[in-house]
Amino acid sequence: MTEIGLLIFGAAVVGIVYGVVRRQAWLRNTAIGVALLGLLAASFVVVPAGQTGVVFNVFGGVQEGELGEGFHIALPLLQQVTLLSTRDQAVEFNRSDGDDIPALSREGLQITTDVTIRFRIDPSEADAIYQTLGTDYENTLIRPQVRSVIRDRIAQYNAAEVISTQRTELQQGIKDALTQELGKGDILLIDVLLRDIRIPESISQAIEEKQRAEQQVQVEENRKRQSLIAAERRVIEAEGERDATIAIAEGAAQELELRGSAIQNNPGIIQLEVAQRLAPGVQTIMLPSEGNFLLDVRGMMDANTQDRAAQNQVNQNNQNQPGQNQPAPAPEGQR
Repeated sequence: MTEIGLLIFGAAVVGIVYGVVRRQAWLRNTAIGVALLGLLAASFVVVPAGQTGVVFNVFGGVQEGELGEGFHIALPLLQQVTLLSTRDQAVEFNRSDGDDIPALSREGLQITTDVTIRFRIDPSEADAIYQTLGTDYENTLIRPQVRSVIRDRIAQYNAAEVISTQRTELQQGIKDALTQELGKGDILLIDVLLRDIRIPESISQAIEEKQRAEQQVQVEENRKRQSLIAAERRVIEAEGERDATIAIAEGAAQELELRGSAIQNNPGIIQLEVAQRLAPGVQTIMLPSEGNFLLDVRGMMDANTQDRAAQNQVNQNNQNQPGQNQPAPAPEGQR
């Protein structure tokens, strides 16, 4: 709106001069009114969202303090308002643009990097940034500092460390150093992204071969550990079986010892045990007596069977010859 108002004011001045020269009062008066409107429009300043305004006074230079978002009034021709972005911004260093960052590793190898830097200005220090760096702070401060810090940090590492184990540490070190350096210019660093790190092809191949060899060693170590674990498991199982066998044997021995002691203290226990375990197939029985003798049960059963058979035969014969059982008649003389 300021620029439009100044254009209107300039055109009105031309109209005033033309009206005076031509002695045309209506043109002169109209031009004066338009000039006043142009000056009024030029005094209106609107600061958009995500920006801040810095006021430059032709008599005092850059004024302290910033103009926040919204509507403001500035003195036309005396005060000039410059807008600076307070949003997050990014600076990129790309190989495709020929803007990647070359550096030397600790062993002197050439390393190039593609980097993205995310930052924003401190809104409360916009007047100081404009006074010391102007509006092109990206090229006056950020890019030179990024190149310098990255070169210094990469020089502290070997090439293999930069692309593998120490990459995260390198990135954090660059971020810490840039935070300090850019902070001196009131630039707030948000993040540092090492998008790509390139080393000589021969070194890259050597590193890959080394990594493959280390991975193979790790695989063999894992197999060795698995074999040891399996062997230890078999040993544990064997020891468990041995301990179980020993425990069973010890239990049996203790049982025999206890039974022997019980039988010695009470001999009748063995007779009770035998009686409880008798089966039809057992042909010998132990009877309690002072002599501890054994009876032949089969012999006794066979004898008993023979006696019964003989008795049955006698009875049958008696039935078949009934007269033999009657008494004989007495002789005549005895009658």
